[in-house]
Amino acid sequence: MERWDRVGRCAGYGAALALSPYLLIKVSWVIGSLVGLTPIGEGFELGSWVLLNTVTIGMAGTGVVLSLALVRSWGMRIPGWLVAFCAWTGAGFLVSILPYSVLSTILDAARGTAKNSGADDSAMPGWEGALIQFSFVGMGLGLALALPAYLRRRWPEAFTARAVDGIRTAVPWPWPSAIAAVVGLAWAYWAMGGTLGVAHPAQRDIHGHLLTGVGALWALAGSAAVWTLARQRPTRVPHRLLLTLGWLGSGSLFAWSGWKLPLTLFVALARPSNVTLPEDLTVAAVLHLAAVVAGIGMLRSLVGSRPHLPVTPLRP
Repeated sequence: MERWDRVGRCAGYGAALALSPYLLIKVSWVIGSLVGLTPIGEGFELGSWVLLNTVTIGMAGTGVVLSLALVRSWGMRIPGWLVAFCAWTGAGFLVSILPYSVLSTILDAARGTAKNSGADDSAMPGWEGALIQFSFVGMGLGLALALPAYLRRRWPEAFTARAVDGIRTAVPWPWPSAIAAVVGLAWAYWAMGGTLGVAHPAQRDIHGHLLTGVGALWALAGSAAVWTLARQRPTRVPHRLLLTLGWLGSGSLFAWSGWKLPLTLFVALARPSNVTLPEDLTVAAVLHLAAVVAGIGMLRSLVGSRPHLPVTPLRP
């Protein structure tokens, strides 16, 4: 077994182990709230609290299965598109939550405050918040090492084949990057304190600004990467880096807005009295829908890329 493969396998097991505390905490919240042993999160009713945490339990369980699939033999028999989709979505969540967790912790330490992680519940013990942060960080780092090792084992020719001189990769659809840029600029405007399209400015806090800013950064980075690939012009940025930024940026757009869009629609339609979102619901829904479309379109552009060979003129 190669050294890199051993590292990837250890990382996969580590990612599954790191995410287990988050999964167990969420299960305890659902069971505890149903039997009346644990409090319901602030701003939630029992039904919505159970539904929200049940969804996150499914997401955490998928993450554990994905981590194990990257190291176990049965993972090689799972359809490649399914593994890629789960990894793409999971990476989209993690590339935003990891820097947010680090930056928010530093910010809270500088301000002398403590942030509740994982729930809007002031009764959540600090050790639960620490375990949730550990789960996110451990999962992110583990997947970052386990996924490349899995891809190398499953498709070794993609890592051993040499590039042919004169071949370029064309990204056929540049329009998703334009949509992503518009969404990213709107989020950046909100992150910097803009109030246009914000219905309840008082509901915004520093952590909301920070998370929105991280999402805007990935949206703009992914947009720029896909746009650069589509133009097919010489650039000093390595091709693999552009593909990586396009992959992560599109995943962040799809994952986070795919999660927030149903929540925004629920609040807009049900109008619960104890839940208020800062942004104008119509504006937020349009931006999240555009982000989902842009994320899918950017991924389609990257997957649908095709080699273009230079045309050699005929010689007499």
